[in-house]
Amino acid sequence: MHTAEHILNQTMIRMFGCERSKTNHIEKKKSKCDYILSNAPTPNEILEIENRVNEIISQNLPVKISLVDKKDVPYCVDLSKLPEDASQILRLVYVGDYDICACIGLHVSNTSEIGKFKIISSDYAEGKFRIRFKLENCPFIETRQ
Repeated sequence: MHTAEHILNQTMIRMFGCERSKTNHIEKKKSKCDYILSNAPTPNEILEIENRVNEIISQNLPVKISLVDKKDVPYCVDLSKLPEDASQILRLVYVGDYDICACIGLHVSNTSEIGKFKIISSDYAEGKFRIRFKLENCPFIETRQ
């Protein structure tokens, strides 16, 4: 589920030019992510989010972990959510060449292990777009890498 959230975040960035999710709650059965957007996505855009996430999943991308000193983190990695007392060595998660993010979560080793991404519902209020989603036919439980 956590790897799917990384793919969703990067998809939202590419489609809407927003930041990674402002808040999220990631669970095995279902999850939610909140994004700050100036306008509510249309029903067609919401369908396109789901389709693009599933397209990336279907590419069977490797998911790799790398430990990197903070000073060597690529400029494209947003470190603004890191706590002030975060370690000098960060754990970066790469989803193929689609996404890179500092993360301590559990991840699959390949996107083929994710299953189908399904948006359960969404809503928009006061500049916040919330997506609730689940994974269908997920063949493996995510294991720590």
